[in-house]
Amino acid sequence: MAMLCAYENTMAQNIHIRGVVRTNKPKDSIDKISILVKGTTNGTITSPDGSFQLNVSSLPVTLVISFIGFETQEVTVNKADQSVVVELVQTAVMGDEIVVSATKFPTRIIESPVSIEKFTSKQIIATPTTSYYDMIGSLKGVDITTSSLTFKTMSTRGFNGSGSARVNQFMDGMDNQAPGLNFPVGGFIGLTELDVENVELLPGAGSALFGPGGMNGTILVNSKNPFKYEGLSFQIKQGIMNVDQKQRDKTSLFTDWSFRWAKQLGNRFAFKVGAQFIQAKDWLANNPSNYDRPNNKVKTGDRVTDPNYDGVNVYGDETSVDLRNFMAAVLPANHPLLQNPMPVSRTGYDEKDVVNPNTTNVKLSGALHYKLTDKIEASLSGYWGTGNTVYTGSNRYALKGIKVGQYKLELKHKNWFLRGYTTQEDAGESYSATVTSQIFNENWKPSYNPANASGSWYPQYTQAFLTALNSGASMINAHSAARGFADQGRPVAGSDQFKQLFDKARSVPIPAGGLFTDKSDLWMAEGQYNFSEKIKFVDILVGANWKQYVLNSNGTIFIDTAGKININEVGAYAQISKKILNDRLTLSASGRYDKNSNFEGRLTPRFTALVKLATNHNLRLSYQTAYRFPTTQQQYIKLNIGGGVKLLGGLPWIVDYMRSGTVPCYVLVNGVPDLTKAWKYNELKPESVQSFEVGYKGLIKDRVLIDVYSYWGTYTNFLGRTTLVQPTSATTKNIYSIVTNSSSEVKTYGFGASVDYRLPNNFSINANVFSDKIDNIPAGFSASFNAPELRYNIGFANSGFGKSKRVGFNVQYRWQKDFLYESDFAQGPVASFGTLDMQVRYKFPSIISIIKIGGTYVSNSYYLNAYGNPEAGAIYYASFAFNVF
Repeated sequence: MAMLCAYENTMAQNIHIRGVVRTNKPKDSIDKISILVKGTTNGTITSPDGSFQLNVSSLPVTLVISFIGFETQEVTVNKADQSVVVELVQTAVMGDEIVVSATKFPTRIIESPVSIEKFTSKQIIATPTTSYYDMIGSLKGVDITTSSLTFKTMSTRGFNGSGSARVNQFMDGMDNQAPGLNFPVGGFIGLTELDVENVELLPGAGSALFGPGGMNGTILVNSKNPFKYEGLSFQIKQGIMNVDQKQRDKTSLFTDWSFRWAKQLGNRFAFKVGAQFIQAKDWLANNPSNYDRPNNKVKTGDRVTDPNYDGVNVYGDETSVDLRNFMAAVLPANHPLLQNPMPVSRTGYDEKDVVNPNTTNVKLSGALHYKLTDKIEASLSGYWGTGNTVYTGSNRYALKGIKVGQYKLELKHKNWFLRGYTTQEDAGESYSATVTSQIFNENWKPSYNPANASGSWYPQYTQAFLTALNSGASMINAHSAARGFADQGRPVAGSDQFKQLFDKARSVPIPAGGLFTDKSDLWMAEGQYNFSEKIKFVDILVGANWKQYVLNSNGTIFIDTAGKININEVGAYAQISKKILNDRLTLSASGRYDKNSNFEGRLTPRFTALVKLATNHNLRLSYQTAYRFPTTQQQYIKLNIGGGVKLLGGLPWIVDYMRSGTVPCYVLVNGVPDLTKAWKYNELKPESVQSFEVGYKGLIKDRVLIDVYSYWGTYTNFLGRTTLVQPTSATTKNIYSIVTNSSSEVKTYGFGASVDYRLPNNFSINANVFSDKIDNIPAGFSASFNAPELRYNIGFANSGFGKSKRVGFNVQYRWQKDFLYESDFAQGPVASFGTLDMQVRYKFPSIISIIKIGGTYVSNSYYLNAYGNPEAGAIYYASFAFNVF
């Protein structure tokens, strides 16, 4: 009897439901249709021929069949042998996409109460860019900073820069910011292209729902559930770049291979694994402009005409000494050469000499999913990445062998979730190109060694300089002769001597070398509950979280020489939403409270209203607030960035470090120290913003989708940097760049507009334009707004034409106006430019495959989107993808 019961129980857990889904007119099969058992998390999708199979534990069940552009249908299945045939009726395709980030409730995108953008896995297939991450850059309101091929930062509504701390980025619900290095790593360890289900972008203030940091936007990247997306997929993408040999000696290969395998085992268990490998010779940062680093501006001159030349992308020449310190020992006190400063810099090396051009990126991912019940799903997932890339922060950093992993355990119900995750960071052999090159110069010949002055660079330079002058040489020729004499024995880039000395310099931790030894961690626990099914007359949602940063750089980035630094944060949020006036008006209010161990707690409210003007025509109004605690680096960084400048955080410890109480510091304004009053420390505070937005989204005749918005923002305690000069003698000084709050409110404003037009026969046109501006920047304060006044995107595409509709194409053009780019690394002009990306593809339905041929920035005239970063050129590629549509 027991065996019979066990057998019956097993059979009950394996009831198979089979069916097919097709369109009603014409009766074509559709793949990737969502089939969900109503009230549970159990579901699947249709195969390319429209068929599906679903296992359930009991009957009857109601199946919910949904897909963008078709009316959702519900079908009740009473018997296991029942033939399920569903014919979907097409409806308005545009505006039907379901988004979650706008309110944390599933909402039609056309009914979102705030601006939002979204793209799905099907759109990723059609993008001409080489990665889905680059695809974000074509969305309205988005700016990109390209530090290297595999390291790009997305920003919205201004304040664009490398590793933007004003945009939250989440991958499957996990904060994607590296805890110590302070930049999002989504493009480096994130999901492979084959595992992305959709990406949502929420421009504007987002702290009320997504926590501190979301001052200007929130990006959510969501993966494919293995219960829903089964099977083996792979993509082989091969291309060429540097085709004109402008930056490299010869044309190089671009390789991007990826795979994903997901399998459901029985009714309860499913798993997925994935990997991606990228390899290329990276673009080169090669700006030779002469840079006045202490005053943060470009100046005239080059290595021949300026003895104190400091090239933007030349490293090691940041070491600079006033030659009077050495001439004073041999010249009388009243000699003309001793009357004015005579700074002289060491000879540096180009970036191609000190940074390995071979970019590699390996991503590994996997997940185990188990259905505890029909309504509760448990998952354990991990994402890990390693490789070599280059990042621009206060310096150009070669991230060599960097490793970042994120690991998550989650329980999920349609009404609630509990999750805990950690981010583990290991900088590997990463080093600062500037600091390493400076140490390298000191290793082959010290700038000054009292025990061996005759063998030191500056004494040799001084001797040769004075000798040349006494021989009748001009000042320029005397400096040239002196440099040639002092540089005798200088290692040639690429030589065995160079490699040996450079490897030694980069393998020794800062400050004796250029190596980062950062192994910082992030730990997070959070939960959320949706009361909508419990409380019928109003939608209520609540959540809470705990977060801990553990900073561990051994003094190479932070002031953690005495041990690890812990920073704790706790937060809680709630949202209430209600439809009134016969659903013509939807009101919502939300608020969040967060507390950081170094700062007082902050409350951020948000209020929105959606007015239904007519069917598929909605007006949105919102008042949003956001804030961010200073980043871990803005609190505790202590780093020499070259040129005599030290980068410091903003907490009270900097007062003791600088000894500003006994040795006064002065604010540098327009390159000149303000000596009228000494700098005084002010308490560092979190930054906050109040933002108002009005927008409209409407669908005209089911073919034209229009979206426009305008916003105004006011920042209080705006976080930026101030440069301080601390004279220590008549000829020496310390220069510090410290984190401070703006003394006045900083105001931003802007607009955006887009139109998507679906033409007959699967053709489509899209276009958008947007602008962001800033006002009220105090003198001497660097805001790093970095937003061109005007940008636009234009696209023309077809999802399938020809007799069998197997051919598709996509053409995208992006343009932006010139602007001044500001950063801790360098400040300078970025010229206006336009990029053209193209792709054509062909489907093979019988083998579920696609061939694509395309190119990014096909004109290959190179463009720069951030001063001091590399100029990016074209990548021409071809790819073969299996089981992706």
